[in-house]
Amino acid sequence: MISPLFMAKNISSKSILSLNDSIRAWSLTKNSPIFINRRMVFISTNLLYIKKYIKSIKEQKGDRYKKESEPSPYFLGKLTFNGGLHLKEQKHRTENKSIRELSLPRRVVIPLSQHTGRPSVPIVSKGDTVLCGQKIGNSEGKISAVIHSSISGKVVDICLWNHPIIKEPVTSIVIESDGLDSHIESQKKYADYYRYSADELRDVIKEAGIVGMGGAAFPTHVKLSPPTEVDTILLNGCECEPFLTCDDKLMQEYPKDIIEGLKIMMYVLDIYSAVVVIEDNKKKAIESISKIIFNEPNIRLEVIKTKYPQGAEKQLIKAVLRRTVPSGKLPFDVGVLVQNVGTSLAICNAVKNAKPLTSRVVTVTGDCIEEPGNYLVRIGTIVSDLLEECGYVPNNKHKVILGGPAMGIAQGDLNVPVIKGTSGILVVPLRNQTYSEFYSCIRCGKCIDVCPMELMPNMISISVESELWEQAAVFSPSDCIECGCCAYECVAKRPLVQHIKLAKRKSPSAPL
Repeated sequence: MISPLFMAKNISSKSILSLNDSIRAWSLTKNSPIFINRRMVFISTNLLYIKKYIKSIKEQKGDRYKKESEPSPYFLGKLTFNGGLHLKEQKHRTENKSIRELSLPRRVVIPLSQHTGRPSVPIVSKGDTVLCGQKIGNSEGKISAVIHSSISGKVVDICLWNHPIIKEPVTSIVIESDGLDSHIESQKKYADYYRYSADELRDVIKEAGIVGMGGAAFPTHVKLSPPTEVDTILLNGCECEPFLTCDDKLMQEYPKDIIEGLKIMMYVLDIYSAVVVIEDNKKKAIESISKIIFNEPNIRLEVIKTKYPQGAEKQLIKAVLRRTVPSGKLPFDVGVLVQNVGTSLAICNAVKNAKPLTSRVVTVTGDCIEEPGNYLVRIGTIVSDLLEECGYVPNNKHKVILGGPAMGIAQGDLNVPVIKGTSGILVVPLRNQTYSEFYSCIRCGKCIDVCPMELMPNMISISVESELWEQAAVFSPSDCIECGCCAYECVAKRPLVQHIKLAKRKSPSAPL
């Protein structure tokens, strides 16, 4: 039976209450929300009763029913997950800046470890001449990725070089530019990709060196070979970290290519359902994508609530599909594959245009950046060179972070290269850094409330402090996605994320 709240013509959708409230409003007493005859047959709606009831509920619940900002016209409700934080977005510096290509770097340093899995094996030697797009590193093992030169020039060295993420130097190929930017010749053999098998397209994606562009950098060809059946692809356009806007601009400027990459993935996996997921603060991206998928019956758009870390795979699956990825499992265990919009664009370029992954869009923003923006950057560009071109003068009053402010890595040395997983370069004042001194846990429970994985970070931290590794394992530290929500909320300024990382390394497997 339809609730009378939905039958009232003079009540807007914003006045519709929750299901429980509707049930409480449904009664057949003297003050009934509906008028019925003696045969208990509905006659009409008692609008006066319903309006009084709604007013009383609003007064009881106060601010919960205050008018919010104008909702987006592209969705009816705001999907989300439990926990998380509403961080200041700080995207104003770059959200209206179009993607601009940086000038050709004089030198690039291309690490052979830019991805999850085993490092690539170099197939060039010192003194060799290479072209842009030429393969210079072969994948090693099942989980690895191919590496290409991002400029044309001469290989001047193959040596150990500091890495922006890994704590120790890694083998890297140093190439000096010849200034010509000559590209390797390629044929668009797979432009009509539906004429080829899924395995052939996986090989194309593998040879293009494509990895996850959202930060994890997992080899895409491996991800497109799930061990179990997948029925849905989620295309992640959330970009929930503050300051970063590179994915937003990609969706605005390359929506057709992004959706084409999604269709290629659907073809490879032989599935007929895909969802493009965007947060509700990206109205221009929502408009661009919605125009492209209007005539795509198997692809739909879901606009979800802006909240951190909404872009994490498990939280995205929970919010959009209401499926829960079990502890210790991966998205494909619940029939879902999650890919970033940047990865989808790279797949389109590889398959349709025969272009390997040699550059990516990076958001450069923060204090003292004269020209913040979204830049198309060659893989291997030195961070100090990039910042210099953007008008930043290095000093000891600022901290440079590769990635976002929540999950990014602070750099002690700017002589490190941009890699495939680098989504942003953020410069922040040192005064904004967290306190080095922390205090005992006061058991307030704030960290538990905001944990998107519904863990107990406080108990893991207390166990780690006492080196009780077995006790720490009981609280499932391996399920932590290291988003930092708990540390952000902790009033005692405890290093909760660091403690959980330590628990992951030293704790035995949690008992069943």
